[in-house]
Parts: sequence; structure tokens; C-alpha cells
Amino acid sequence: MRHPLPRLATALACLLLAACSQSSAGNSKVLRFSAIPDDNTTALKQRFDPLAARLSEVLGVEVEYVPMSSYTASVEAFKNGDIQLAWFGGLTGAQARAAVDGARALAQGKVDTHFKSYFIANASTGIERSAEFPKAMAGKSFTFGSDASTSGRLMPEHFVRENTGQAPEDFFSQVGFSGSHDKTAALVQAGTWDTGALNYKTYERMVADGSLDPELCRLVWVTPEYADYNWTAHPALAKRFGKDFIANLQEALVGIVDPALLAACDREEGLIEASNADFQAIHDLAAKLGFLR
Repeated sequence: MRHPLPRLATALACLLLAACSQSSAGNSKVLRFSAIPDDNTTALKQRFDPLAARLSEVLGVEVEYVPMSSYTASVEAFKNGDIQLAWFGGLTGAQARAAVDGARALAQGKVDTHFKSYFIANASTGIERSAEFPKAMAGKSFTFGSDASTSGRLMPEHFVRENTGQAPEDFFSQVGFSGSHDKTAALVQAGTWDTGALNYKTYERMVADGSLDPELCRLVWVTPEYADYNWTAHPALAKRFGKDFIANLQEALVGIVDPALLAACDREEGLIEASNADFQAIHDLAAKLGFLR
């Protein structure tokens, strides 16, 4: 008589394989999105989970926010298809779209057509605000934000080169990377770094909430304007949810009016439609400076 245990083990294995297959199939119907960790990473999930719930309700599909550890991780996850939508900066968006054929910028904040960076200095440097690029920063220590940030790296480096004729490493005594805009402000205020550059919205928010003292952490120069943050979609969404889905997603993003949901990406003033062409200048500058990977 054949022992029943081998047959039972085989049956259990088949059931487990079927369950795994069903789980994988189910996962393929989830829209996963992320955002570059440009600010307090702990707060990002709390901010984006309600947006995920709203998009799920409007689009009729499961939507999940996936936190990322770095700007580079966000781009890599998009390239690999692990996330299919992301709130990118101008540079990370350009990197993602350059790496994934058919990737599309769908929306941007109303402010993102005329974004800017703030150059800041610790009060001990004696540097005052000026309309012209502050050459008095020469020989001071300087921190960028993330090395893949548009407003905290790409554009500040561009403006340093344009106004001094030197690379940041030659113009400043020391160059570092804080990792995020809020950390840049905090480190300059503490005097850990003499000077730095960051997203203007982060500086203004921190001054408004009292976490930054503008007398200690001085705004010394405002850059010319440029295009920046954007929602970019992976072409895999069309295969996963149908050919009209990306257009529906764009409409859903632009249609958000609840300030609490818009606050997830710090764009309470609203979102507008965007296209890849809106960020061509950022793409070209990133290519010129060797920032496209």
C-alpha cells in the first residue's frame, strides 16, 4: 500500500505554488508609486498614504506608496519597474525618462514652471543678501543636498559654474552633501557648513514653522527660475491597466483639489499637466554636466 504522506506533500506543494502564482498575478494589478526623499523621510509615508487611497478610489485600482531611501533608489526602482509612478525632481525625472523608453511626465506643480533655489549662509560668515551671485562665498565650506537633487545640486552647481567660471570644488574650500533640503538648512544654521543651497519652498516652510532662524541661516541669493518637480509615469501602466490608463492617471492627478492631498508633494497651490518637453532644458543641462546615468 502506498504511503499517503508523499501524496499529501505533493498536494500541499501544488496548493502553495498556486497561491504564490495568484499572489504574483494580484501584485501585477497594483500601481506602486514613490517620491524622492527630499525632506523628512518619516513624514513622507504619512503624507503620501492618503494620496494613494484617493488615487485608488478615483482610478479603481489598488495604489500603494513605496518609500525610498535615496534619490538614486527612486530612479533605480522606476527603471526596474518596481514602481510605475514617481514624484521626481527635475533631474531624477530626466534620469528616469532617459532610462525608460516611453516614460512620460504627466503633471507638475503650478510653481514648478518657475522654481528656484536659495543660496544660504551662516551669519558668522558675514555674507549679506545680494541681487548678484555672492562672490563672498569663495573659500567658504558649502553643502549641496542630495547629489541627484535639481534644486539642491544640479542647478546650484550650474549657477556656481556660470557665475564664477569655476567648479564648486575649486570655488569653495570644501564641498559636501547633506542628503536633503531640510538637513542643508539645519547644518548651515548650526555652522557645520558655512554655506549651502536648497529648495526655496523648504527654506520658507522651515522659517514659517520656526525650525529655522533666518537671522542665523541667511538667505543670500535667489537663483533664476527653472522647471523642476514632476509626476512621471512608467509605460508598463498601459500594459497593466489598459491603453487609456495613463491619460486617466494624468486627469486624476491634475484633478486633485484637496489641499491636504496636494500637501503630500508640497503643492497646495495645485497641479497642472506636464510633458517631457517641459523638462528638455533640464535634460540637456544634466547631460552636459554628466548627471544622466
